[in-house]
Amino acid sequence: MTEILRRMPSDLALDGQSMGDRRQYWVTVCADLLWYVAYGSNLARDRFACYLSGGRPEGAMRHYNGCRDPRPARAEHPTMLPGGVYFAFNSLTWGGGMAFYDPELPGRTAARAYLVTREQFCDVLAQEMRREAGEDADLSVALATGRQRLGPGHYETVLKVGERDGYPMLTFTAPHGVGRAVLNAPSVPYLTMLARGLRDAHGWKSGQIAAYLRACPGARDVWSEPAIAALLRRGAAAAASAFSAFRPGPGLPLEPAAG
Repeated sequence: MTEILRRMPSDLALDGQSMGDRRQYWVTVCADLLWYVAYGSNLARDRFACYLSGGRPEGAMRHYNGCRDPRPARAEHPTMLPGGVYFAFNSLTWGGGMAFYDPELPGRTAARAYLVTREQFCDVLAQEMRREAGEDADLSVALATGRQRLGPGHYETVLKVGERDGYPMLTFTAPHGVGRAVLNAPSVPYLTMLARGLRDAHGWKSGQIAAYLRACPGARDVWSEPAIAALLRRGAAAAASAFSAFRPGPGLPLEPAAG
């Protein structure tokens, strides 16, 4: 916790208070902190900022209102999770499939952990489900057992994936694994944002990013590594020629819980 206290933004300190009072204030704040672990488009810091303070991510078709507390994450770090990512359903924000985490898949998942308040985590989850921020979910079951289904939505199952610096690491995903998902390939804008996040958080090169994303169920039958690599080298406009327009397949509805 001492290291976390040193990294707290200085502009959040209480003006006019003694150092002891300020420290006690931050100890109280820290008691309500947790790591939100992002494995999809929120790997990109600027995209995640739209969830916190509002805005429209580059390439997205949606504006986010932000959290009740719009302050940036107190800290962040790259991390790897056991399991894999798959793409499924249809995003109203990006078009194409959305990323979901399945801890039972083989391999490792590249992720980024943001140290946020419990309130911010709940507001991010609400926005993911296209609800207004403002309701504090009871996360006690997830913290105690590692898994909690808060509702029927595709991003309403909370998983505890570890701890760091004494704080729990939580993410959210679908209530089922890849075996029950309606797979759908991700769109050009979504892959572009994922690639940006992987490069930003993990420092990966284009070849490693292309191999990682192409291997995900839902992407592997549509995207090739060369097409993804072209997207990374020349941007979405140049890569669009390698991938035709996205349309829902038969029986594949647009998913209201956009990724």
